[in-house]
Amino acid sequence: MLPEQWKKIQDICDKLSKVTYENLTKIIRLESTGSSTAAQKLDDSFQNDVDAWMGGGTCFSMTWHLYQVFKDMGLNPRLVMGHKRKERNIHCALILPDDDPATSLRAEGAAIQKTEYLFDPGYLIFDPLPIPLPPPFGTGTAFFPLVPNCVRLDRPTMDSMALWTGGAGAPMKLRFEYPVEGVSVEEFKQHWNESFYREMMTYPVLNRLDREKGIQYYYQKGNLVTRDVNGSRIEKIEESARVETLSRVFDLKPELIERAISILHK
Repeated sequence: MLPEQWKKIQDICDKLSKVTYENLTKIIRLESTGSSTAAQKLDDSFQNDVDAWMGGGTCFSMTWHLYQVFKDMGLNPRLVMGHKRKERNIHCALILPDDDPATSLRAEGAAIQKTEYLFDPGYLIFDPLPIPLPPPFGTGTAFFPLVPNCVRLDRPTMDSMALWTGGAGAPMKLRFEYPVEGVSVEEFKQHWNESFYREMMTYPVLNRLDREKGIQYYYQKGNLVTRDVNGSRIEKIEESARVETLSRVFDLKPELIERAISILHK
């Protein structure tokens, strides 16, 4: 990767880290258009401009945004789907190969392997993570001491990879498994369409990372989780204070929150 390309990638990731993960705009778009296909096309991530987004996006819109930017840079990202236990294709991320021969990895007895990076903005991971090679070509695992959630990538085979996270002394938990080969744009958009009808679209889900302070805020089903280097704490948000609290914590307009909640209450 050329230094100027790497600098641009880091700047893009930093800008994206200030976007709130939220499904409120997704709920509003689905209700406004009546179909997932139309709602998807209305998504602001298609505009390729984070500043134009209404408030944030889910893993699909943030990953698609990165994919478009990297393609515009002349790079070759791959869209990958994440599986969780028996749930298939419920998450997404992308893998970016480094096409610079100077940074490729040579495994003994094997062809030269390109260094590849995982980008997972939908899981609030805004650092490019070098993907390890599986044994016998590499260690098969890589640990990243991010704050407040540390990350581990396990690569048991060339075809598969697993994402684990943990923090503040808590045990590492398996989050997602990714087939490394990736999927086509058409398949990615099909899974994106299907995501509009999943169970998580029946209640607000908000997630935001303050990278400077090392604090993560997560809201689901009336509970606000605040996670930092010292651990996690849970606060029940009363309905009377919900709009004000969520607007302040997640930097979203009150009217956006109110509109999405009114749709869910229909």
